Amino acid sequence: MAKSSSATAVPLAVTHADGSGGRLRTIAGVTALVGGPLFLLGVILHPARDGQGIAEAGGLYGLTHDVQAIGLLLQAISLAGMLAFGMHAFGRRGPLVWCAALIGTLSWLGLIVYDGSHNPVMARYAPAVVHTHADLDAGGAVIVLPALLLFPLGYVLLAVLLSRHGMRWPALLLGAGAVLYTAGGLLIFVLGPHSPFVQIFEVAGAVPYALGFVLLGRIRWRSEDTAG
Repeated sequence: MAKSSSATAVPLAVTHADGSGGRLRTIAGVTALVGGPLFLLGVILHPARDGQGIAEAGGLYGLTHDVQAIGLLLQAISLAGMLAFGMHAFGRRGPLVWCAALIGTLSWLGLIVYDGSHNPVMARYAPAVVHTHADLDAGGAVIVLPALLLFPLGYVLLAVLLSRHGMRWPALLLGAGAVLYTAGGLLIFVLGPHSPFVQIFEVAGAVPYALGFVLLGRIRWRSEDTAG
């Protein structure tokens, strides 16, 4: 006899006759398991953020941002895969919340790509303005400012949704991690790029954030035909 579902049960996954539902679940799970830790690795290896430090780091600065960008891209693929199946179990607002997290992830991906390509150039020609308000022109602001809002907001909304459906640990880790990590990014404009608290906050946030994706990737999504 199949067990009855409840509000705290793992959400159902959509099944398809051609087996695409199972492939989507596999892709979503694997990309979550890999994307979270890969992003964390890039954050941990991040070199100094001031102009001189970036110039001295050479290619390492761009490399760490490449690693973060690949991790974020895998996370986005994971979220898109999860959005493609099982969202009916989260109610009418479920797809909107998952889309908010996906948009937040993609906006942060854009910020990381911009940061990793823009700052090494500025570190060579104008190191004193790197990671300061003086370097935030209209073109950069269009990328940076929305990401600073959309990334934490998307994951806070996702955390609330997951918590309401019994996935409290992924919810707590993703929501708190995204907020703490973003706070580290904001501190660079408050305390300056030399402050060690920027790296401390970013790593402290990236650790639970990555673990949240690992837990999300390990969820065993149940098929519709196994629920009763």
